[in-house]
Amino acid sequence: MKTKVLSLTAVIIALSCLVFSCESMAKIADVGAQVAGATGLINQNTADAISMSARAVGTAAEEITPEQEYYIGRAVAANILSSYAIYTGSPALTNYLNLICKTITINSPRPDIYAGYHVAVLDSQEINAFATSGGHIFVTRGLISAARSEDALASVIAHEIAHIQLQHSIKAIKSSRVTQAILVTGTAAAGAAAGMDVNELTNVFNESVGEIVHTMVNSGYSQTQEFEADNTAMSLMASAGYNPSGLLDMLNVLSTIQTSGSGFGKTHPTPAQRITNAERTIRSYTVTDTSSSRQARFTAAAR
Repeated sequence: MKTKVLSLTAVIIALSCLVFSCESMAKIADVGAQVAGATGLINQNTADAISMSARAVGTAAEEITPEQEYYIGRAVAANILSSYAIYTGSPALTNYLNLICKTITINSPRPDIYAGYHVAVLDSQEINAFATSGGHIFVTRGLISAARSEDALASVIAHEIAHIQLQHSIKAIKSSRVTQAILVTGTAAAGAAAGMDVNELTNVFNESVGEIVHTMVNSGYSQTQEFEADNTAMSLMASAGYNPSGLLDMLNVLSTIQTSGSGFGKTHPTPAQRITNAERTIRSYTVTDTSSSRQARFTAAAR
């Protein structure tokens, strides 16, 4: 029994630290150990030892680390790829998108992340794109086909890079209702009242994370965060030598082909709302339009 409680406490701390600050979640394990000691499930000396370990983990890291961002993002990416297939029909296209991505990120405030930035094409005619905190960027074939220039396509990638660099997915996870699941897990670990074993509790946690990912992919970020991503995308584009108006070009195309119930339309403000926001920001940029020099390679790669 003691071994089970110790193992369960370790699982709670390890899994929790992937989603929340270790400090907050270690407090739950600390309380759980003390309650377990008080109820006689383990002796008080063992409870004190677990509490000390939990508090040590809590003080070790107060923020999600780049490594944790990556592994959270990898879980999100795996979920996305359970619904979409990677397009392998044109390695040249994937290469091209990654070169655009590299051009933008290398000139950005956060050029390096734990495992780098990587773009993949999703074999879907849906108009959509996703980004995870791990640097995974997914763009559908439908969205690529909708772009009319490299600068427009770069605006899509820059928007997703902005979500990563602004840590929007991490903020979404931190504010989700996984808190309740972790608290339930902590309580069950402390009292073992429900008779759940480690595997059952881990499954509860995994199911909760699945619900979070579903919310992120289907509900989208807040309007404020989407506007923030658009504004940051234009800044990233300007720094990389792209014309920020490429975003307006892309949004104008989307306004004619996108429906509110699917793709970007389901998870983003309307193109008209985003255009209004972007037009306010773009006035601050004075950029020489060099997009015509990129048209030939765009046509070769994306058409």
